[in-house]
Amino acid sequence: MSDNPSTIHGGEGAATGFAWNDSAELHKCEDGGGLFHRFKTLRRGTVAELIEFIMDIPEEKRPDYAIQKDGDRTFKYSEIVALYRRADFPKTGD
Repeated sequence: MSDNPSTIHGGEGAATGFAWNDSAELHKCEDGGGLFHRFKTLRRGTVAELIEFIMDIPEEKRPDYAIQKDGDRTFKYSEIVALYRRADFPKTGD
């Protein structure tokens, strides 16, 4: 599901900004064989929830994880950090 509203009945169209509430999966990459080598789903949640989860684990372990946004794409660690630092990121721990 996406944060984008329908354009039925002359709506405003797609919302600007990132779809933080879209469904996603957290994956761990193992054995150094590339991103999809032994790619395992560890948990499901919203993109924002999974980003916060990764940012709460020890820093040296964070690059071992990736987020697969449903129907969209995979975010690697550098992209996850950039999303977390965005001004519109919905942090719950503050």
